Amino acid sequence: MLKYFKSSIWITLAGLLLVSGMVWFQTQSMTHVMQALLTTVLLSILEISLSFDNAVVNATVMKSMSEIWKKRFLTWGMLIAVFGMRLLFPLGIVSVLGKIGPIEALILSIYEPTKYAAIMTSSHLYVASFGGIFLFMVFIHFFFDEDKDVHWIPLLEKPMSKTGQFQGAELVITLVVLILFARMFTDVKDQHDFILSGISGIITFLLVHGLSSFLEDKEVVSDAKTVVASAGLGTFLYLEVLDASFSFDGVVGAFALTNSLFLIMIGLGIGAFFVRSLTIYFVEKNTVENFKYLEHGAFYALGALALIMLFGAFVHIPEWVTGLSGLVILSLSVLHSMKADKKV
Repeated sequence: MLKYFKSSIWITLAGLLLVSGMVWFQTQSMTHVMQALLTTVLLSILEISLSFDNAVVNATVMKSMSEIWKKRFLTWGMLIAVFGMRLLFPLGIVSVLGKIGPIEALILSIYEPTKYAAIMTSSHLYVASFGGIFLFMVFIHFFFDEDKDVHWIPLLEKPMSKTGQFQGAELVITLVVLILFARMFTDVKDQHDFILSGISGIITFLLVHGLSSFLEDKEVVSDAKTVVASAGLGTFLYLEVLDASFSFDGVVGAFALTNSLFLIMIGLGIGAFFVRSLTIYFVEKNTVENFKYLEHGAFYALGALALIMLFGAFVHIPEWVTGLSGLVILSLSVLHSMKADKKV
């Protein structure tokens, strides 16, 4: 099992060395260095706890990918996850909300980290609505599959599967959920912003999922090689948006531990590498197939994360609640899978 995590361990050591050197150069204080190292480790743990179910969902989606696209997701996707979501995404948000350029946002993060963090955390409403609604659509799309014949909780899943026979049911239910959450805001502007961000999440899901389905359609392309390449690209794009949605909460929540953009990038980046290692392990060991309800548990955990993000737009929910809820659901799905296998 260790071989799957060798690269993550080396990345961890390199990241901690980089943090030590950077903080020592700035402060020449071993106390500050130790504080920064502790913060980096806590950020890594935060990322892993929040994204453990992401590894299972990724492994589930990657089953249909060719080997070359799996490698591209685990390499190119890693660069996008670390530098895109942990560096460029926060800078982009601060740039838009602060009405400043990206370079100015970077300078602000270095010289005025408190102000930078304040602008970043003020984006939580938009991030929670967009990410929460996107993940909610992923959740119900899985359970609203009318061809789904394996059910972990039949009392819930059979009716959902039958509801999937009605065209547009997923979209209608998601819009109802969005409106119900929006009505919890007393401020009209907050309601307006929440709904617009949620609709953006819906549009993103429909575009990405629609594009993925289109590229997988063999009738659209002319030869087998193009089919494989197109299908791989569609799944790759879907996984990247899914990954980004999982990352939203962690990126914003990280500012509760530190205002340093670079500590956040390194700490969450280390965690992201471990999540990728878990994904590889789950794929190569056929973990999802070996535990028949693990896939269900991952999507229930995803649904729980979606609701936590939506509630988190107006009520503070500690990060440990988010991480623990996913871990509990996944553990129950594994235990029930083992119990079901014994009965067979």
